[in-house]
Amino acid sequence: MCNISEGFNFLGWNFRKYKGKLLPKPSQESQREVIKKISDAIHKAKAWDQDRLIRDLNPIIRGWTQYHNHTVSSEIFSKLDDTVYNMLISWAKRRHSNKGLTWIMTKYWHKSGSRKYVFCTELKTLERFSNAKVVRQRLASLNKNPFIDKEYFEQWKFIEYHRKKRITNPILF
Repeated sequence: MCNISEGFNFLGWNFRKYKGKLLPKPSQESQREVIKKISDAIHKAKAWDQDRLIRDLNPIIRGWTQYHNHTVSSEIFSKLDDTVYNMLISWAKRRHSNKGLTWIMTKYWHKSGSRKYVFCTELKTLERFSNAKVVRQRLASLNKNPFIDKEYFEQWKFIEYHRKKRITNPILF
């Protein structure tokens, strides 16, 4: 047993009461695990080309963000993006130890849309944690009866169906 204001970890999330609201966040252990997994993949990829590295990292990032995008996680996503960025800088410096940072940045990071530095090739782009849209769950009205208020529940089903359809995109490799 613990106090809800101290919080507890469950299924990779930390549940804690902040200013009167119970908010789930990705737990510290879960963040450490995904960073360790990405670090291992980058360490294994010392001699790989950029396409292969991106192909290995994207499923890790995509899976973790899809699992945690229902929580209060946008700040954590940004922090993880910074960590991955620094790890990739180290990877690129290790590959080209006698080149300068400007040359390395021009080779591996390119401008894409409004973003100035995107780790990408002509074929593949590394996904970012912060690109995942945080999805808030709608609360059902507690004073509705499914046997009497059929119109309300039909509308609920319609909205949820189209929300899921909008979120799920075909995964292209």
